Amino acid sequence: MIHKKVNNVQEALMDVKNGMTFMVGGFGLCGIPENAIAELVKLNVSEVTCISNNAGVDDFGLGLLLQNKQIKKMIASYVGENQEFERQMLSGELEVELTPQGTLAEKCRAAQAGFPAFYTPAGYGTEVAEGKETREFDGKMYVLESAFKADFAFVKAWKGDTAGNLIFKGTARNFNPNMCGAATITVAEVEELVPAGTLDPNQIHIPGIFVQRIFQGENYQKRIEQRTVTPKIH
Repeated sequence: MIHKKVNNVQEALMDVKNGMTFMVGGFGLCGIPENAIAELVKLNVSEVTCISNNAGVDDFGLGLLLQNKQIKKMIASYVGENQEFERQMLSGELEVELTPQGTLAEKCRAAQAGFPAFYTPAGYGTEVAEGKETREFDGKMYVLESAFKADFAFVKAWKGDTAGNLIFKGTARNFNPNMCGAATITVAEVEELVPAGTLDPNQIHIPGIFVQRIFQGENYQKRIEQRTVTPKIH
């Protein structure tokens, strides 16, 4: 029987080191690996590179690592909700590589599939394409983008089993599936961990072959990144 379960987040992250590159699932505050991020804060790892759609908010998600100056480089597609991120980027304290959102997703998926690079039309003729190979296909220009290389991928799923099979819920699916198997070690935290064979095979989004370690998380917060209230009309 394949067994990927570890006892807790401490065991799952026992061999993270300074200077590593981490993929971190989530979109805003939706589907982020909260337990793994909190443990990275406790471990006080430094000089790390983080690959994520964005960097959470000032006091939650990857924003906690930014507060502690643990991130050396951020590879992201969106930075608009984190004032500390903006401050560090503009001051030169933080190296930032902005990547079109679809390209970021595909760079993860290419790494997952074992492809070293791919061509995309996104970014051609802009700063994104500077220094990169370009090529024409059927009269349209494309940019060669390299797949990501990461030491760890930290993802969050709704349900999982001890063999590492994962089910995501709603929009919390986001970047998480593409990051599974896209790093040397994928760590999945789940809201509910069940014995292997319990999940309906037809409902599984990511098979366990893409996951090396899985644990049941705790104390998840259902935060709202931006609350918009429509004024009551009298």
